[in-house]
Amino acid sequence: MKLKITLFLFLNFGFFALAQENLSYQKPSKSILDLADFERAPTVSTDTKNENMLLMYRNTYKTLDDLNQEELRLGGLRINPITNIASTVTYNTNLKLKKINSKTETQVSGLPANPKISNILWSPNDKKILFSNTTNSGVELWVIDITTAAAVKLTGANVNANLGNPFSWLPDNETILVKMLPKDRKPLLDSKKDLPTGPIISNASGEKSQNRTYPDMLKNKNDEVNFENIITSELYKVSLNGNAVLFKEAAMFAGEKISPDGNYIMLTTIQKPFSYVVPLYRFPSKTIVYDIRGKEIKTVNEVPLNEIIPKGFMAVRKGKREMAWRNDKPAVLSYVVALDEGDPANKTAFRDEVFLWNAPFTDNAVSLVKLPQRFDDITWGNDNVAVVSDQWYDTRNTKTYLINPSTPGQEAKVITDRNAQDVYSDPGAFATKKNEFNKYVLTLEKDNAYRIGEGYTKDGQFPFIDEFNIKTLKNKRLYTSPYKDKKEDLIEIDDIKSGKVLVQIQSKSEYPNYYFRNIKKQNSLTAITDFKNPFESIKNVSKEVIKYKRKDGVELSGTLYLPAGYDKVKKEKLPLLIWAYPAEYKDKNSAGQSTQNSNEFTFPYYGSFVYWVTKGYVVLDDAAFPIIGEGTTEPNDNFITQLVDNAEAAINAVDALGYINRKKVAVGGHSYGAFMTANLLTHSNLFACGIARSGAYNRTLTPFGFQTEQRNYWEVPQVYNTMSPFMNADKMKTPLLLVHGEADNNPGTFTLQTERYFQALKGLGAPVRMVILPKEAHGYVAKENILHLLWEQDQFLEKYLKN
Repeated sequence: MKLKITLFLFLNFGFFALAQENLSYQKPSKSILDLADFERAPTVSTDTKNENMLLMYRNTYKTLDDLNQEELRLGGLRINPITNIASTVTYNTNLKLKKINSKTETQVSGLPANPKISNILWSPNDKKILFSNTTNSGVELWVIDITTAAAVKLTGANVNANLGNPFSWLPDNETILVKMLPKDRKPLLDSKKDLPTGPIISNASGEKSQNRTYPDMLKNKNDEVNFENIITSELYKVSLNGNAVLFKEAAMFAGEKISPDGNYIMLTTIQKPFSYVVPLYRFPSKTIVYDIRGKEIKTVNEVPLNEIIPKGFMAVRKGKREMAWRNDKPAVLSYVVALDEGDPANKTAFRDEVFLWNAPFTDNAVSLVKLPQRFDDITWGNDNVAVVSDQWYDTRNTKTYLINPSTPGQEAKVITDRNAQDVYSDPGAFATKKNEFNKYVLTLEKDNAYRIGEGYTKDGQFPFIDEFNIKTLKNKRLYTSPYKDKKEDLIEIDDIKSGKVLVQIQSKSEYPNYYFRNIKKQNSLTAITDFKNPFESIKNVSKEVIKYKRKDGVELSGTLYLPAGYDKVKKEKLPLLIWAYPAEYKDKNSAGQSTQNSNEFTFPYYGSFVYWVTKGYVVLDDAAFPIIGEGTTEPNDNFITQLVDNAEAAINAVDALGYINRKKVAVGGHSYGAFMTANLLTHSNLFACGIARSGAYNRTLTPFGFQTEQRNYWEVPQVYNTMSPFMNADKMKTPLLLVHGEADNNPGTFTLQTERYFQALKGLGAPVRMVILPKEAHGYVAKENILHLLWEQDQFLEKYLKN
């Protein structure tokens, strides 16, 4: 396939063609191609209750033809208007079932020909599995019976999946609530054929409305009409025999939540007016609770258009939010209200208040607990036990509390009070299990709850299970993973009484597989899966996590790869590739902590530099690039200095080991990592070349913040300008490969960012090459594009680094 690219640069009153090049798709060298063109192992969904496992198979990559479909981009959505499902969906192509205690896999029978499977959903009792199948004309609903391993189609291709998962199980395990296309649905307007009815007009009320840059917004009246068309559905109750009964007339249904007892259904609908500056999740909405027969019980919430919000990451809208059914009760709603009117600038003793509201909502809601910080999450247990957490971004603080739901208005007991970025102090997440309503609640035995922790320490990663006594608030360690040469992930506690825990174990060269571990029977292991390593060609490469210090004493780390057979005694000087992504911190201690594990399976993917270890390069992957701002200093106040110090420390560390020629070092990154790469080449002489993919290079085009920067451009113009590679393009003389997806859907990293930066660099005489990948969004998925990307990077590194 051939691609013709024409680039234009606007100068004064005219424009001039800069480059015109006929390109053919290329494939990388054999060693890289062998790794890139692998067969993907299935992903797994488990039902440990009945000990069933669903194996889901999909292609390694999409194709360019998959991306070359009709697409509407409206209100933050990208959907296929013919099939009525997101155009970005990655489909499964086959399903198999497996008993956990069996080595035999059973092919699901009755699947459609050439299936495109998504939206997989187990029934509450785990005996059935729903899935959608996308045909050339639309989306169908199918069901699998676990007992027979047979799939049956329940509906025609008229399911509306434009807003995500289009169906929900009712608690009877026999009925499904399904969004269907309206029978009288009108055709979409075609902007190429339908004339506009008037000009596009936007108003500013005079109030501050500092929104970040969102892609795919509504732009005109035609867009409004089409947006309403694509998200409008009729709600049906569909039984397992395929019988469909209308439950609710057509509306813009955005959310359906069914009470644990199945007697009530809470429906949220999008309302007008729509916005041209924010995505659909900030459009007006109304939430109504109905009984199971469809009778309206109560309007429980109405949310106005949310174009104007207070400044700061902890800003939230006024009114009820986080509205959900309480998992341990038949029909009780919980919700949160901001006591500071949602504005972090307002100083109040308590920021948020959690309420409980009993169906059928004839009585007023009752205050459950007030929180000094912004509500984060709640895990229900029973009448007397629940766990709630809050957080505050500016301080990075998070607290976890123990509350008694039967005592409204109580003072919550603090369980943990910690820096959320301090991973070494993370006590873990509370384990849950299904209750009588088939909803997940705290795993409780007598007075004990249980926490599963990832177990990061200064000496490595050692996941653990703790028993937490809700009376004494004390912990007892039940299990710590002993591995030093493997990595164990504790997935879930299957049965705490017997000590049965579902785990996943892997090593550098052993593909991740599932096991049952019994922590009460000498930590015995029972294998569940036996997936093979698809990357045998790199199983013998050297891999280790190295730790080193920045010049200001901050601890740093990265995963270092050496080619297989590299002689660490002779120490041949090889070129070095560094891949990184900056992260912001408010304290040096947290910034210096490492979450890397050298025993994690080496799984090369299109985004990494690991491929090049097969071609004689040293690779430092996921190198730590912390940007720290302590006290009143913000991280970005010293962004460039810290960026260069991080890079210098990384190069010094690998050079001290004797493995590299420090004059042959390249750096690369994706998104904010691309922004990092451009700045490093601009403001240092440490690198021979760089690769920047899908980045943003002009911060004046993201004037109301980016990443964790909360200040706007007009408050700190010097920060925005200093950090922008575009503003310093005249200083950039190092070879740079710029790559971007043609259809980037990420806020702030519009494809225009790369196009304009390339034009500036080319005009100023910098050695730069730009590659625009057709049809790709922020992440790349088409095989043709990915293989060509690897070829581009390989050719670039051979030219500017290796030789």
